[in-house]
Amino acid sequence: MYVDALLGVALVLALPRLGAAQTIVVDGKVINADESTIHPAYAVIDPASSNATADLFPGETQQFTDAVLANLTELGLTNIVLFGFADPSTAANESIIGPCKTFPGEAVVFPGAITNRVFDLLLGGSLIQTKPFASPCYSDYGNQDAAKCDELTSHWSDDSFIHTNDPTSINAILFEGTSCVPHTINPFALNCTIGAYPAMSVNVTTVSQIQLAINMARSLNLRLVVKNTGHDYSAKSTGAGALSLWTHNMKDIRFYEDYEEGSYKGPAFKMGAGVQVFEAYEAAHKQNLVIVGAEGKTVGLTGGYILGGGHSPLSSIYGMAADQVLSIELVTADGRFVTASNTSNPDLFWALRGGGGSTYGVVTSMVIKAFPELPIATMSFSLSSSEEISPDQFWQAVRAYFEDFIKYTEAGNYAHFMLNATSGYYVWDMAPWFAPNMTQSELQALADPFLKAVAEAGLDLKPVYREYTNFYDAWDNSFPLESWGSNLARYGSRLFPKENWEDATKLSSTFDAIRYVVDGGGVVSGYNVAAAPKTGYPDNAVNPAWRNTVLHAIDIVAWSQEMYTELITIWSNVLTSDWGMRWRQVSPTSGAYLSESDYIEPGFQQSFWGDKYARLYDLKKKLDPWDLFYAQNAVGSEDWEMSDFIFGNLPSQNSRLCRKGTDPSKQSTIEATHS
Repeated sequence: MYVDALLGVALVLALPRLGAAQTIVVDGKVINADESTIHPAYAVIDPASSNATADLFPGETQQFTDAVLANLTELGLTNIVLFGFADPSTAANESIIGPCKTFPGEAVVFPGAITNRVFDLLLGGSLIQTKPFASPCYSDYGNQDAAKCDELTSHWSDDSFIHTNDPTSINAILFEGTSCVPHTINPFALNCTIGAYPAMSVNVTTVSQIQLAINMARSLNLRLVVKNTGHDYSAKSTGAGALSLWTHNMKDIRFYEDYEEGSYKGPAFKMGAGVQVFEAYEAAHKQNLVIVGAEGKTVGLTGGYILGGGHSPLSSIYGMAADQVLSIELVTADGRFVTASNTSNPDLFWALRGGGGSTYGVVTSMVIKAFPELPIATMSFSLSSSEEISPDQFWQAVRAYFEDFIKYTEAGNYAHFMLNATSGYYVWDMAPWFAPNMTQSELQALADPFLKAVAEAGLDLKPVYREYTNFYDAWDNSFPLESWGSNLARYGSRLFPKENWEDATKLSSTFDAIRYVVDGGGVVSGYNVAAAPKTGYPDNAVNPAWRNTVLHAIDIVAWSQEMYTELITIWSNVLTSDWGMRWRQVSPTSGAYLSESDYIEPGFQQSFWGDKYARLYDLKKKLDPWDLFYAQNAVGSEDWEMSDFIFGNLPSQNSRLCRKGTDPSKQSTIEATHS
C-alpha cells in the first residue's frame, strides 16, 4: 500500500509560514533564507579521516553531517526534512509515494520554486536547470543562437569533448528519444524538448552536494541519475524527470610514489570521479608511469568505465582496469560517505569493481595502481576486396589473422580492428595492432606466420609499423577521438572464449558467426584482448567471462533517416534475435561486456556477471533497499520497467520508470499550499 502521509504532511510543514518564500527562524523571528543567512551545508572534515591510506581531496572534506542537519533543523529551514539521512535496516518501514519514480509536477515540492531555492542554497549555487545541448538550434528555451548552433552541429559527431563538457548531453541519443538534436541528426525535428534529459543537474565538486541530492531524491522517490561523461551505450546517465549528479568537474589528481594499501606497495594515483582518460594518461606520463585505462580519450576513468570492469590496450598484460583499484571513496544510498577497500566495506569494494555504475553509490575518487613506462610497437593496415582481390582471398586473410589470437594475447598484445561490407566491398581496417613492451622487430616476428599466410593467398597487406618509447605517445597517435551521438545505429557484443580457439570446429563456427554479421550488412568492431594476466588478478565483480576471452567483438546495425519505422524495427531486431543469437550459440558459456552491449541483452544477469550475479543482487538490496539507483541492465534493474518503448521493444528513457508488475495509476500526488 502506498502512503503519501509522510510526504504530504511532514515535508511541507514549514511552507505556509511566509507564503511563497523559504525561511528560517532566528531568536524566534521568521526571516528569509538566502545567501546572507544560509551558507552551503557542509562541515570540513579532517583529510586524514578516510579509511584508505590516501587523504581526502579538498572537495571530499566538505561533507553534509548530522551536526549540520541538526543545526538547519533547529533553525526551521523550509523543507529541511527532505535532506535527512536514512538507515537501510529500517527502510521497509518507510513510506514511498507509489509504484513509480516521481515525475515533475506530481510532488508540488518537485520541481518547486521554494524547494529548488532551498536545495540550491544548501548546494552553494551549483544547481543547473536543464537546457538540452542542442537548444541553441531552436527557439524553445529562449537561447536560440545561429552561430552556436552551427558550431555544435559541425562537431556533433566528431568531437566528444563538447558533449562530455555539457551537464546532460549523452552518446546514446536513440534511447533518450532524440528529443533535441541538430537538423543534421534529425532533419524532421520541429522543436527542442527536454525528452529524457534530467529536469535538473547538480554540478558536483564536493561530497556534501552528492549527499544532499541523494537524500532529497530518496525522500521524494525521484529518479536519480549520475553523469560523468555520458559515453555509455545504454543511456545509463539520463532519465525523464530525473535529478542528475554531474561529476565531471571532480578533476583532482594526486600521485603517490610509494603507496601502501593492504598487500600493495608501489606507485599509485588518487583520481577524482571526473578525471578523463586523457588526463589520467597525461598525469601518469609525467611520472614516467602507465595506468590501465581506456582506448577512448574522453572516457571517464573512475566512473562507469572502471565500475563496469574496463578493458584496456594494456589488459593482456595487467588485466582489467577494475583489477587495479586499491580503494574507493563514495556516497551510498543512505547519504553516507564511506571508504570501500579490502579492509573497509570489503563486500562493497568487491561489487564496485565490475558490478556496474549507478548501482551502489556515487563515486568521488579512486586510488589506482600505476606501472613502469614501457615501449610500444604498433602495426596498421587496410585490406579491401576488389576486382583484383576476391572475397575468398579477403576472408582467407582474415582467417589467417584469427588463427593465433591466443598467441597474440599471451604475448601481451591488443588489437582493434573493423570489418564491414557496407560499401559493397569487404573492408578490413587494423587500427591498430598494439604491442606493449615490444620492439618493431619483435612485433614483426610475432606476426610473421600470419603475414606469410596472407602472402600465400596472393595478398600484400603493406603493414605500417611504428615504434614508441612510451605508452602515452603510442596511445595518443594510434586511437582517434571517438565518434558520438547517432540515432541511426544499435550495438551488441560478445566475449568469445579461448576454448573456441583450442578446438578447430569451434573456431570455424566462431569465424563463420563473425562473417555472418558482415555478410548480413553489419559492422564488426573487434578487440583481440585478454584479461587474465600471468601475474594473477583479484577477486572482484568483473564478469568471469572476461578471464577466458581472447576476442571482444561488437556488432553494429545501422539504418538511414529515410527508412520507414517498420523497416528500422526489423533491422533493430536483427541485432538481438539474429546476429546476437548466432554469437551466443557459438559461445554458450560466455557473456558480454556490460558497458558495450546490446541495450536489451537477453539474460543480462548471466551475460554480464555469470555466477556472481546473486551476490551482487543481494548486496544491492541490502545497501539500497529504496532502489534509489537505477540504470538500464544494472544490477536490480529487472525489478523496474519503463512505460514506453522505441520500435516496440527498446525501453524509452523518455517515459515513466515504475516497479515491474505495478499499476502506475496508483501513483500518489503530494499536495501542499506552497512549493
